[in-house]
Amino acid sequence: MAVRGIRLFGDPVLRAPSATIDVVDDGIHALVRDLLDTVEPAGRAGVAAPQIGVGLRAFSYNIDGDIGYVLNPVIVEVRGEPVPTGEGCLSVPGLWHDTPRYPWAKVVGTDLDGNEVVLEGEGLLAQALQHETDHLDGILYLQRLDPATRKVAMREVRESSWF
Repeated sequence: MAVRGIRLFGDPVLRAPSATIDVVDDGIHALVRDLLDTVEPAGRAGVAAPQIGVGLRAFSYNIDGDIGYVLNPVIVEVRGEPVPTGEGCLSVPGLWHDTPRYPWAKVVGTDLDGNEVVLEGEGLLAQALQHETDHLDGILYLQRLDPATRKVAMREVRESSWF
């Protein structure tokens, strides 16, 4: 369908918990196509539906050229202790901060046909699963930062050309 514009920090859709997808209709099929198109450009590891202005529980991912999506994802397991991991966000362009993330994560959801989708792994995949699921819960990675780093990040947001 289309590469959609990314909503930026301050847009209310990014702070609201997303609704569960109960019925897969033409609109949901279009949403998934848009999520896949929007995550495809280089440098994008994931795009959550709220980032394109849709308050539904869905995200796409692009990890090492493996592109896919999941509907109604839920993190069902994490392993290890959270470690500071360099992280940015399309909705907060230009910022990059160490964010505590578990080194391994597992998400369970469904595809358009109602089949179970299980995504699990470490490294960038684990980080993306946590980051995108946070988006669906109305959480931006800035909220995960320690207080001193969050203060710096918020100053960077206020001083940015896009804010």
